[in-house]
Amino acid sequence: MYTEFFGLHEKPFALTPDTQFFFNKLSHRNALNTMQGAIQNNEGFIKIVGEVGTGKTLLCRKLLSLLDSRYQVVYIPNSYLTPNELKGFVAVEVGADFHESMPAYQLMGAIYRRLLALNKAGKQVVLIIDEAQAMPRDTLEALRLLTNLETDKRKLLQVVLIGQPELDTTLARADLRQLTQRIVFSAKLTPLTRTGVNEYVAFRLCSAGRSAPLFSSASLFLLYVGSAGIPRLVNLLAHKAMLVAFNAGDTQVQRRHLATALQDTPEATRTGRACALGAHWLWPVLGGAGGILASSLMAGGAL
Repeated sequence: MYTEFFGLHEKPFALTPDTQFFFNKLSHRNALNTMQGAIQNNEGFIKIVGEVGTGKTLLCRKLLSLLDSRYQVVYIPNSYLTPNELKGFVAVEVGADFHESMPAYQLMGAIYRRLLALNKAGKQVVLIIDEAQAMPRDTLEALRLLTNLETDKRKLLQVVLIGQPELDTTLARADLRQLTQRIVFSAKLTPLTRTGVNEYVAFRLCSAGRSAPLFSSASLFLLYVGSAGIPRLVNLLAHKAMLVAFNAGDTQVQRRHLATALQDTPEATRTGRACALGAHWLWPVLGGAGGILASSLMAGGAL
């Protein structure tokens, strides 16, 4: 592959959520700080929402890596569970005395006793649910009932919901208002700005072993336009552009390499794909410094 060619010790734009590449800036920093602060203060429900590709799972993995031995963490990566499956999952993960044929009331009692024991041992139990927008309505209600388990002083189970914007739509239902009212803190993951894309690319390259710039300013601009600042698309396009540059024997990623990557990526924005095909009329309407850069590119090629 291209790692040695570009002076890297690993691929900087892999799609797997590796916490080494967590970009602790902008909305991601805010979301992480929100979760950490709320958990440390035992604040009940926390909700994090972000569009597809904005880095929710990586954020979740980062949070998991930061929770030390004071916490008993229950992580649910797939929230499409029945109420009984949810309770059974929690029971197993916290070490409750549980068997599958146990009636619902006995199961809740077993979970409660185990949570009390963990609390007495100084453990704070945190339930983290990724892809929470897929959780059925009845299971959300079962989740609310689980959070009723408490002592006179504190909640025995803290919940972090991480999901796509559809989660907000679900929680807006009138019959879920009791759960919604328990959400103490929330944060939203947003796409990267143009400057954010530049910093994100530099950060990931540095994390993979390269300190010198690799992408030209023109290619970075096209990367931003084509990805709309969505980190997953930034990764995909940057990886493809590096492959194109490597195969051509070029030591820097130029606009033409990004253009080829865009043409090969249907998920990229229509504007980015059109720019990659040389739609001159699109460049001025991008506005601001982008419009100035675009004009320069069309006149003189990659910068």
